[in-house]
Amino acid sequence: MNPRIIALVDCNNFYVSCERVFNLGLVGRPVVVLSNNDGCVVSRSNEAKALGIRMGTPWFKLKDMPGLAGCSSNYALYADMSNRVMTILAGFSPRQEVYSIDECFLDLTSGPGDLQQYGQDIRERVKQWTGLPVCVGIATTKTLAKLANHIAKKNPEFQGVCDLTAMRNQELADRFSRMEVGEVWGVGRRLAPRLGELGIISVLDLKWADPVMLRSRFSVLMEKTNRELNGTVCIEMEEISPPKQQIMSSRSFGVPVSDLQSLEESVSLYVARAAEKLRHQKSCTGSVQVSIQTSPFNPTVPYYGNSTTVPLPTPTDDTMQITRAALLGLGRIYRAGLRYQKAGVMLSELVPASTVQQDLFAVQLDGRSKVMMGVLDGINRRLGRGTVHSAREGFTQPWRMKQEHKSPAYTTRWDELPIATIRITAPDRTDTF
Repeated sequence: MNPRIIALVDCNNFYVSCERVFNLGLVGRPVVVLSNNDGCVVSRSNEAKALGIRMGTPWFKLKDMPGLAGCSSNYALYADMSNRVMTILAGFSPRQEVYSIDECFLDLTSGPGDLQQYGQDIRERVKQWTGLPVCVGIATTKTLAKLANHIAKKNPEFQGVCDLTAMRNQELADRFSRMEVGEVWGVGRRLAPRLGELGIISVLDLKWADPVMLRSRFSVLMEKTNRELNGTVCIEMEEISPPKQQIMSSRSFGVPVSDLQSLEESVSLYVARAAEKLRHQKSCTGSVQVSIQTSPFNPTVPYYGNSTTVPLPTPTDDTMQITRAALLGLGRIYRAGLRYQKAGVMLSELVPASTVQQDLFAVQLDGRSKVMMGVLDGINRRLGRGTVHSAREGFTQPWRMKQEHKSPAYTTRWDELPIATIRITAPDRTDTF
C-alpha cells in the first residue's frame, strides 16, 4: 500500500494578493490590508514585511510612511476569490479539505508520480486563472505538509513547491534543526515557550521528543503532532467541514453611537449576516445573544458592556424572527446617554434544519418563511450582498465601520465591474469602444 501523500496549498499574502490582481499599481510596492474600521494591519506584502511592519500595527502609526499603500478590508472580494481558488484546486484531487479562506489540503496519494511537477502545475493554473500566487507543500502527513509549505515560502530556490517525500533524511533533519518549534502547526507562540523550558527549541527537537512525555506534560494533541512529524498519520482529512456550533457577527462602529435606533439598525444588520451563514450550513438557531459595549480605552467616561440571551420558541433560520428576538434583548440592556463603540450578535443552540419540529401555530408561517428566505439569499447571491435587505437595517447607516481605502467589489457587484476602454487610431478617424 502506497503511503498517503498530502499537499497543502496556501495563497501568498492572500488579502494583499487579491488587491493586486485588480490594481497593478500595488505590485512591487509595500502594501498592507487593514482590519475593520481601518484599525490595524492584518495582511502585508513582502515589501511591507521588509520594512519591519508587524501584524497588528495600528494604521495611524503607518499612514504617513512614504510609499506605503493601505487598503481597507474587502471581505466580499476575498471570499469570492477564495471560492475560485478552491474550485480550481478541487480539480487536482478527488479529496479536498478547505482549511481556511486561503489554505486547503489535497490528497495526492493516488495522484501523479512526479509530485514536484504536479505542484508546479497547481501553481501555474491558479496563477493563470485567478492571478493569485500560491505555494505548495507536499508530505506524508498534514503537519509535515504545513512545514513543507513554510519551507517553500521562505526559500526561493524551491520555486514555490517543497516535496518533503523527495528529501533525504539528513537534509530534512538539517532543515528542521534550523526551524523554530513555534513554526509547527498547533504549537505557535503560546506553547513554544513551554516547550523551550524542556529544551525543545527546534522542530527537530520536537520530532525526537518522547511522545508519552509530551502527552503527560501537554495533551494528546501534542503527542499527535510529534507522531505526525515522524510520518505517522494522526490527523485525518476532513472533506466536509462540520457545522459550526455557534455563529457570531460583530463590528466596531465607524463613529460612536448613542441613540437606540442606530443600535437597532446595526444589530439588525449583524443578525442578517449571521442568519445568512446559518442557512448556508442548513441549520436553525434556538437562541440569540446580543451584546453592546462602550470604548474600554476612553478614561474620561465609565465603561459599560452588557449582553443578554433571548431564547426562541422554535429553532428557526428566519432573519425576521431572529431580528425581533435580538431587538427585544437589545432593549433590555440599552442605557441611554452612553456612546457605544461596538455591538454584536451570536446564534447558539444550533440544530440541523431538517430535524426541527415545528409547533402547531408555526407550520404555515414556516412554509412562507423558507420561500422568502430562499428568494432573499438568491437575489443577494446573484447581485451582491445587501441588494435586498430588511428596512430594520437602515439605509444611510452612518455608524458603519470605516472603509476609507476600500477597493470595489470587482467580482460580486455588476455596478463595480472594472471597465476597459480600447482606442483605435487610424489616419482618418479615432474610434473608442
